[in-house]
Amino acid sequence: MTTRPDVVVVGAGVIGLTTALRVQERGARVTVLTADDADRIVSTVAAAVWYPSHTDEDPRVLRWARTTYAVLAGQAADGVAGVVQRPTRMLVRDRFPRPPWWAEAVGDLVVHPADPPYSAQLRFTAPTVEMVPYLAWLHDRVVAGGGRVLRHRVAHLAEAFTPPGSAPVDTVVNATGLAAGHLAADPAVHPVRGHVVLVANPGLTTSVRDEQDPAGITYVHPRRHDVVLGGTFDPRRSDTDPDPATARAIRDRCVALVPRLADAPVLGERIGLRPARHGGPRVEAEQADGTGRRLIHSYGHGGAGVTLAWGCADEVARLAVPG
Repeated sequence: MTTRPDVVVVGAGVIGLTTALRVQERGARVTVLTADDADRIVSTVAAAVWYPSHTDEDPRVLRWARTTYAVLAGQAADGVAGVVQRPTRMLVRDRFPRPPWWAEAVGDLVVHPADPPYSAQLRFTAPTVEMVPYLAWLHDRVVAGGGRVLRHRVAHLAEAFTPPGSAPVDTVVNATGLAAGHLAADPAVHPVRGHVVLVANPGLTTSVRDEQDPAGITYVHPRRHDVVLGGTFDPRRSDTDPDPATARAIRDRCVALVPRLADAPVLGERIGLRPARHGGPRVEAEQADGTGRRLIHSYGHGGAGVTLAWGCADEVARLAVPG
């Protein structure tokens, strides 16, 4: 008789919960430890559109992105809470010699001419995710599969090998995002401040992006009841204080890009710290100590957590439950 392994996942953002599900699907008993309530997790702030933003070209990253695109597209077709496939227009200002490195993950990307100041316009379909219902759906699936999600903050990753109310385990997954900087003693981890504005949706269905706007990154991502206007990508700030001047500038750029937003009432704003890492995401296993216990890391996804989550979850699950 084969004994089911026990695995603890530390972190209940999109990386942690997708990982927990994939590990569970490979036959493990899973406990998820989360330091914060769901509404305080940075994943809830994300615009959550499939797009490898500020992510360098890398074969592993492309594989993770391709896998995640396919999973999210399937979930959209199945009516999973918060997941929708949306047409996307990406405007390019630089000279545009070829499709971007991530194009093959999408499948339907077409390059169109564009009027100045743009050199080209990319049209493709991208999954978008409303994170509050989606994280709830992921949480419920973990629990329905026999897993536990516990509110418990760890001061050291070694603590996670003995989760509350359970016997010690041999495998821990570190999906702690920004907290991995001190928990994993990784100086490459750093916060990148992101600021978005939410307005009522005047009937938009297409996402529009101009990342090369000289005034700042500009994107318009419609959802069911609102539109996410962005944004900022600022590694120089680690505060989450309201910033009215930045909010006004974001709205002005987005209205210039999509004039139909001019009369859309402002519903609020969201500010969060993306868990970035110099050198890209860390997804690998190491021996935790001399006893053979394993610590598997999955953090440092920056602004591409939703874009890479399911691909990384597959890789971590194979490391956690081989065979």
